[in-house]
Amino acid sequence: MFRKILIANRGEIAVRIIRACREMGILPVAVYSDVDRASLHVRKAEEAYAIGAAAAAESYLNIPKILDVARRCGADAIHPGYGFLSENPAFAQACSEAGIKFIGPTADAMRKMGSKTKARQQMEKAGVPFVPGTSRGLDSLEDALQAAKRIGYPVMLKAAAGGGGKGMRLVHQPEDLKSALEAARGEAQRAFGDGEVYLEKAILNPRHIEVQVLADEHGHTVYLGERECSIQRRHQKVIEEAPSPLVDAAMRQRMGEVAVRVAQAADYTNAGTVEFLVDAEKNFYFLEMNTRLQVEHPVTELVTGLDLVHLQIRIAAGEPLPFRQEDIQIRGHAIECRIYAEDPDNNFFPSPGKITLLLTPSGPGIRRDSGMYEGWTVPLDYDPMLAKLIGYGSDRQQAIARLTRALREYFVGGIKTNISLFQRILLHPDFQAGKLETGFLDRMFQTSSPAEAGTDGNPEDAKAAAIAAGIFSVLDPVASPGGQNGPANRSAWKKTARLEGLQ
Repeated sequence: MFRKILIANRGEIAVRIIRACREMGILPVAVYSDVDRASLHVRKAEEAYAIGAAAAAESYLNIPKILDVARRCGADAIHPGYGFLSENPAFAQACSEAGIKFIGPTADAMRKMGSKTKARQQMEKAGVPFVPGTSRGLDSLEDALQAAKRIGYPVMLKAAAGGGGKGMRLVHQPEDLKSALEAARGEAQRAFGDGEVYLEKAILNPRHIEVQVLADEHGHTVYLGERECSIQRRHQKVIEEAPSPLVDAAMRQRMGEVAVRVAQAADYTNAGTVEFLVDAEKNFYFLEMNTRLQVEHPVTELVTGLDLVHLQIRIAAGEPLPFRQEDIQIRGHAIECRIYAEDPDNNFFPSPGKITLLLTPSGPGIRRDSGMYEGWTVPLDYDPMLAKLIGYGSDRQQAIARLTRALREYFVGGIKTNISLFQRILLHPDFQAGKLETGFLDRMFQTSSPAEAGTDGNPEDAKAAAIAAGIFSVLDPVASPGGQNGPANRSAWKKTARLEGLQ
């Protein structure tokens, strides 16, 4: 087993990996940019090293700096988390050449699956069902027009590299294809340094369902059930849950077996996710493979009882999977909300700044993976995700109820967050009925004002209650035993009143 692991990331995922290292008796090492010097992951790590300016290219994306820190601190391995360098084959290759274990797939597997066009070519060979489209990048507008005519409108332009909705454009008619192609190429080039774009048939308002796979270095591959990721805004996931309300046992097995075939076709090892689009007839099509740990991995952990980060580390250390497919059992239901520093009432405008008050939820079935603390200043330089709030229950209804209650307890002062948005989503009749598709949020926004949340989940009521609770916790003598109103300084009349009240 590794002695020391460097975490090449920041925020809540770095904190998550640090905790896993501690549980396994491994020393965690953090890296940080100039604006992250006071971040939670830096405070929690055994060691922390500065790696440069706030710009990601000068810090978290700077391969030589990260490898230099790994050498200097004596790290055996590097965990990339998600985002940044997690799906960069050059980084995985550089780690290997430096004699440092990369906790993830090989560089070769990443190259096969990291480019969506190359992945489609691999899946063609493996006989995996995928959405009709081009398996190579578009060379010209004429090439795009011919492909679109053959496939039939509407079509979707997609960046071959990366993800997160970057470089994607929906095209309904031929006259819009030129401008959409130029825009998709430009955005892909800026986001990923690769302007390659391909085209596929647009499945309007599909469900987005993904399957978690694990593969050790001894030839064993398993699937750990599916996650429903259909609640999206601009192709970015907002809420994820496991299992999917749509998927029954037979469909789960079919999707899982295809996902395993995808991983094996790429000679894949470690944790990965195979993503599918599902149409109204429950036909599913391969979309892409994410060659890393997913943001939404906690929902799978809760319904399987497995720790994916522990398993990632053990696989990277050469251990075989300690179970087989028949040992995997899905129990209960889990739903995750991504808490962002953004204002949903103002077109989701980013909201950096100092967190002046933080009231966090707890109680039965609640998990919170967080990278923030009261007094911390949220920077503008990175993705605005602050935390993930996950509700778990014996069934979907209990998970929704617990998560709804927890959201009412959650308050972040000093900045705006999207907590009120989740209150609206969870109370929506279609969500409660499991009627989900990728156009869900657009429909919800069209039928109600962003400020509306229903009388039973008004975020203003929750905010007022949270502020009152915060004031109470400061002023109440029991809540503040060492403060001005603590036991040592309580007045005689207050003591008398309390004693009389107990009689």
